[in-house]
Amino acid sequence: MINNVTSGLGIILQAAPVSVPDSFKDTFNFLQGNGVYEEGMMHFLKEMKNTIWTHYDSFIADAQALAAIFMLIFFAIKSYEMISGDKKLEVMPLLRPFALTMVILWWGIFTRVVAYPTDVVAAKTEAMFDGSQTEVNDLRLQRAKLMVEVADQLLTVQAETETAKAEADTWYEKAWESVKSSVKDGFSEVWNPIVEMRNRLQVGLQLLATSIIETLAIWLLRICVYIIFIVQIIFSTILIILGPFSVAVSILPAFRDSFTTWIARFTSVNLYSGIAYLVMYVASLFQHYALEAEITRYQELVGTSGPSLEKLSWFASNGVLSFGMVIVTFIIGALTMLTVPSISTWIVSTSGVSSAASSMGRNASNMGRMAASVLGGG
Repeated sequence: MINNVTSGLGIILQAAPVSVPDSFKDTFNFLQGNGVYEEGMMHFLKEMKNTIWTHYDSFIADAQALAAIFMLIFFAIKSYEMISGDKKLEVMPLLRPFALTMVILWWGIFTRVVAYPTDVVAAKTEAMFDGSQTEVNDLRLQRAKLMVEVADQLLTVQAETETAKAEADTWYEKAWESVKSSVKDGFSEVWNPIVEMRNRLQVGLQLLATSIIETLAIWLLRICVYIIFIVQIIFSTILIILGPFSVAVSILPAFRDSFTTWIARFTSVNLYSGIAYLVMYVASLFQHYALEAEITRYQELVGTSGPSLEKLSWFASNGVLSFGMVIVTFIIGALTMLTVPSISTWIVSTSGVSSAASSMGRNASNMGRMAASVLGGG
């Protein structure tokens, strides 16, 4: 699908590929990271999840003891009901506590079985995402190379205007002494546009502002992605480690639904990764289009027969050396990533996980406001 979409974009935009030297790739990857999302960080999060899940047996013994106590209470209740004549002998309800106890005994295998369908979804969406990221990263490098070329063109034009200014100042001083004021007025008409262009082509601060804005946008996207995966690791770890207690408590008739509720919440949390990769894949399609569009415009600015001074002048007067499309797609992708917990509840209906995620978000915003007030007061 990504090949069909990107090929269509290529036909529409007619963006010619840009040759990027290996030295430039190494420098850019060192400064900005090897991809929109750091491959090292994504690998770390995946390994961290697998490592923490190995501590599933922390409370197995305690849950087994609790299950034994609840089984005695359960059989006592059933025995009393049959002795009093309220209930007849039923074999299948008596087997349920034994089945729940077997779940606790084989807890590690059980959690892997429950997580298997969500792992399949995550693997497929991750493959879709990886395929799209390869092309997006290539386009990022091409765009960065063109941005450097545009900046070099602006610096070249700025140097030329500096030279023109120095020569014009020397000539202007001599002309002021030997000619009439009418010559001065005529020279001002020629000189003032040169000064204006020189002032508009001061690219140093513009390059700094562009770099800061794009860095903030891409790190906003990365932080939102990392938050979703970290939240999934924390929630799933808590559910795995304390889950045996939910199984043990469900032996009692009053808490019969606690086990099924745990399964729903565990499945919902494990869907985070699959949904997150799907959201990142869709966001990469927008990023692909934005990168293609900006590459086409940068190529027009650089030009095969030399830079277009008029377009360069207007582009430099924007304040930042960016068209803003890629930055907007990064921000949209970041905001969309924060909806992953809510989307997960659409697939597996459960209220506990979404309320926990929203509580975490409220607490984080409150801490941010407190820190801002402390800093402001200081």
